Amino acid sequence: MHIITQKRIWQAKIKHPRSSNSLDCWYRIVKKNNFANFSTLKQVFNTVDKVGCYYIFDIGGNKIRLIANIHFNRQKIYIRAIISHIEYEKNNWQKE
Repeated sequence: MHIITQKRIWQAKIKHPRSSNSLDCWYRIVKKNNFANFSTLKQVFNTVDKVGCYYIFDIGGNKIRLIANIHFNRQKIYIRAIISHIEYEKNNWQKE
């Protein structure tokens, strides 16, 4: 898949250094795969959830959440935000 807004990954690695390796792993897996739909995505990332039009990935043992919009037909993933679990629970990401 083609990852749009990769810059958010690099920024998150600085902000959440303990999850840096997990973000790298997520990036490599997504980059080398073509997911046909949510079902095939779920086979690789068993903790991914769908909330509205967004896909929520638990990264680093649920330390951070990667929020993305995925266009399976175009094989593009748009990263909306990468935030801590605490920030995610506040639901502020949905208001932006």
